[in-house]
Amino acid sequence: MTSRLICPLISSDIDAMRREMALAAKVGAGAVECRLDYLQPVPAADEVVRLVSDAPVEVIATCRPAREGGNFQGDEADRLALLAAAAEAGADFVDIELDVPHKDWPGAAVIVSQHNFETCPENLHDLGQQLDGAGGTINKIAFMADRPEDSFDALEVIGICKKPTIALAMGEAGLASRIVARKFGAFGTFAALRGGAESAPGQPTLDELKGLYRWDAIDSKTLLFGVIGWPVGHSMSPAIHNAAFAAAGVNGVYVPLGVPPKAEEFNSFMDAILDRPWLDCRGLSVTIPHKENALGYLGKNNCDPAAARIGAINTITIGPEGTLRGDNTDYAAAIDALCRAMDIAPKGLAHKAVAVLGAGGVSRAIVAALSHYRAETTIYNRTVSRAEALAKEFSAKARPLEAADELEAEILINCTSIGMHPHKGASPLGASEIPPCVKVVFDTIYNPLETELISQARAAGALAVSGVEMFVNQAASQFEIWCETPAPRDVMREVLVGKLQQ
Repeated sequence: MTSRLICPLISSDIDAMRREMALAAKVGAGAVECRLDYLQPVPAADEVVRLVSDAPVEVIATCRPAREGGNFQGDEADRLALLAAAAEAGADFVDIELDVPHKDWPGAAVIVSQHNFETCPENLHDLGQQLDGAGGTINKIAFMADRPEDSFDALEVIGICKKPTIALAMGEAGLASRIVARKFGAFGTFAALRGGAESAPGQPTLDELKGLYRWDAIDSKTLLFGVIGWPVGHSMSPAIHNAAFAAAGVNGVYVPLGVPPKAEEFNSFMDAILDRPWLDCRGLSVTIPHKENALGYLGKNNCDPAAARIGAINTITIGPEGTLRGDNTDYAAAIDALCRAMDIAPKGLAHKAVAVLGAGGVSRAIVAALSHYRAETTIYNRTVSRAEALAKEFSAKARPLEAADELEAEILINCTSIGMHPHKGASPLGASEIPPCVKVVFDTIYNPLETELISQARAAGALAVSGVEMFVNQAASQFEIWCETPAPRDVMREVLVGKLQQ
């Protein structure tokens, strides 16, 4: 069975909904869901017939009542009459809630549905079995995801149900369930015609699913990859990795996975991945704030020596048997980006005074590399004790972040998240000017393309190095670790810069 891309139509009048139906068919939707409960005023039966007749794609007629998150607040008999009119007019499917008595169902193929806009039901598997036995043609379960692991529960339901099933985790945490539903043979997933036309929280657009996530290329053998972070919605990793998969002919899909910051939440997520080998998850990028949590979960014995020495990883590789390996691709990526910009070999960093802002996962990788090449490094951080601990490990110095406007260094490297999208106007130096002694400013942030710190560097006449090259370098190394084939670096860079310029 081919999984459908179902486009919900939520216009308030019949003519607009008909126009959107034609547009959805043109841009690749396999079906549309006509949300009759959005129409104002409540349409007459003959208007429903005009809406549904001669549709260019399959039509699902839905009139969701307020009790399950919809807009219809009228009489139940009137609601069911609208659905019956849609069925008689030729709607391919009619969505009927599980609590509607079977005797009131219209004479059409029925999608039996259950919605929970508050949380993930504890009895999700039992609910799937209940829908299986309800007498409909298709099952549908939609619930609000509390954590990214809930996406996996939704995908699991697709597999246990005997009938074709739609199972979706709503909200940002549930995005993965929508993207990879095709891999598991779901009846379909929902995608909005455009941003702002979503019928449920966390619903991607048709363009995102077909373009960014390569929906049409996903099949049962597609391997799963993703980026773990908090927040993660800003990440450009899905864009460049999915483009790289397409360019290199790799059957993979890369998704965002927002895991809250605590180590126990990271551990719970990883346990959920490893408990479900059928996900075919083979690789995970790790970003702020989980790089140290990731090393703690894997253990140093499962990480490459450089990553173990750094104490943070940004790359997890999962073998088919569930084996784990951790790498840190930030280490070489940062030094390569910096030295190429300065037109020096890494050994040219010896004895240069370097100020590093921040003491997190990226900082650990860069400070370790600077130490290896014998640079004279000072770490500035809000929590001085953390900077001191890192400095002690790598023979550096430590100072509070507020002292950074008095720094004496030739090279300034920002490893904090200050200035990252959406806080574009912020700088780790505040309103202070770049000190005259600083000749090179390297901001490891890549989004936005030009941060406030980079603007300050240009204004001061310093060499400005953005995080773009570091980001492409580390991502390309991840790709090569996972796929064991050269990364299409030019494609990755082009996609990243294009997205940032938008």
